[in-house]
Amino acid sequence: MSKKNIDKVSIFALGGVGEIGKNMYVVQYANDIVVIDSGLKFPEEDMLGIDIVIPDISYLTENRDKVRGILITHGHEDHIGGLPYILRSLNVPVYGTKLTLGLIEGKLKEANLLGETKRILINADSEVQLGTMKATFFKTNHSIPDSVGVCLDTPEGLVVHTGDFKFDQTPVNDQYADLHKMADIGSRGVLALLSDSTNAERAGYTGSERTVGVELEEVFRKAKQRVIVATFASNVHRIQQVINAAETTRRKMAVIGRSMVNVVNIASELGYLHIPDGMLIEPEEVNKLAADRVVILSTGSQGEPMSALTRMARSNHRKVDILPGDTVVIAATPIPGNERFVGRTVDELFRIGANVIYGSGSVTGVHVSGHGSQEELKLMLNIMKPKYFIPIHGEYRMLRQHALLAEAVGIDREDIFIVDIGDTVEIQGGIARRGPRVSCGNVLIDGLGVGDVGNIVLRDRKLLSQDGILVVVVTLSKQDGTIMSGPDIISRGFVYVRESEGLLDEANRIVSSTLNRLMVENVNEWASLKTHVKDALGRFLYEQTRRRPMILPIIMEV
Repeated sequence: MSKKNIDKVSIFALGGVGEIGKNMYVVQYANDIVVIDSGLKFPEEDMLGIDIVIPDISYLTENRDKVRGILITHGHEDHIGGLPYILRSLNVPVYGTKLTLGLIEGKLKEANLLGETKRILINADSEVQLGTMKATFFKTNHSIPDSVGVCLDTPEGLVVHTGDFKFDQTPVNDQYADLHKMADIGSRGVLALLSDSTNAERAGYTGSERTVGVELEEVFRKAKQRVIVATFASNVHRIQQVINAAETTRRKMAVIGRSMVNVVNIASELGYLHIPDGMLIEPEEVNKLAADRVVILSTGSQGEPMSALTRMARSNHRKVDILPGDTVVIAATPIPGNERFVGRTVDELFRIGANVIYGSGSVTGVHVSGHGSQEELKLMLNIMKPKYFIPIHGEYRMLRQHALLAEAVGIDREDIFIVDIGDTVEIQGGIARRGPRVSCGNVLIDGLGVGDVGNIVLRDRKLLSQDGILVVVVTLSKQDGTIMSGPDIISRGFVYVRESEGLLDEANRIVSSTLNRLMVENVNEWASLKTHVKDALGRFLYEQTRRRPMILPIIMEV
């Protein structure tokens, strides 16, 4: 049997399926592994205190000698945000287009990894040999310039990853999706297609970004005072439209928010943003100009508590206040899960007396998605004509809907694989089947800690946040085990001590009697003492309050 018949292509996701964010996809053939994207996602509500979430790359670190590189499709956080953490334990070359690498280099500089990381510039015409696989690229259209799809030529056939895409017929930066190259790939025969499912539930076509520019200009003309525009920092096309509208209506522009300032600097240095001379002003100058001559470009379109817009809405931004009569434009839709934060910010802005324009589509026209809707997803499927289809980049319902679209354009149900993270699809001799799972999951970033907060710590945080903590301090005699001082009970987040003296006095008595009983029974192991105190006190407190605080016994001997 030849080696070709033994080896197989294995395709799996370490993030990005069954969820929004932390996109990371892997294609392996024999001893060669190619990784596509390396993103982060923001924590869910039950991940208390967590800053961001990245993929678990245990499989890649265990096979580090086989990893040939990480190909990055574009510069959004859910595709590049994990790199500063992942490259620390997996130092492999990173391939990206000019703007994408520019944004990545800013992140690596902050993480002191710039000198150690090999960065390779590619464009849509590049060819990269990665062991037995060859990567080529094709231009796509998205809400950030320089986005590409990936075509991996493997010994089994072509594996195509679309990246994030839509088909905008009038793109702001004239970067059209390369339909000819996509059709050429499709005509060569695509073994497997991995395609963006974000808008698989949305009928029709996604609107052109150019329509947003027209709407923004109209808003700027009508505004009697200052205009504050909040959008994703990485949406370079949208930022350019704000600049264009400001130029047309003769307004100066201040940029507020760290990530927004970074992206504007990097994108303008690399030639992706065109800002007229003299337009940019410092935030301190905003109040010195006539109100109808200023626009403020800000972060905070997702209602993030520490973002510039949220702080301005609460009147605690150091440099800029929003005044009654100002116009605030939120030019983004909330990421699933952020709706409440955005709603809260909008409420606070209305309270101040601002005119707030938010929402998308036909309601306001100040936002269109960067992802293709159902007709565009069908178009991609029809252009590529894949033998096998794996919907990616979306929550389960989106993947399921995308699978139905694939069936509608003629792909057999048994040739469609809806996967969860860690599920492998193996293709050997042109036949695809589900393979064994690989290790996967979430790595939680909390401050400087990477992965040191796990389920047990999160469970404790949840318990503390719900019913508080009770610390019981007791000092025992080393000689005879009698109580020398205490028990002292410290309550935090459980009950207010001054109003609950009777309850805590009774708790004291229960701890004392439990310890005395154990001494009589000759139980003197600390672990056993602590367990009995926790059980007795826990039962009593639940009976009295119907609450289950975390009980932390501290026993000392003198």
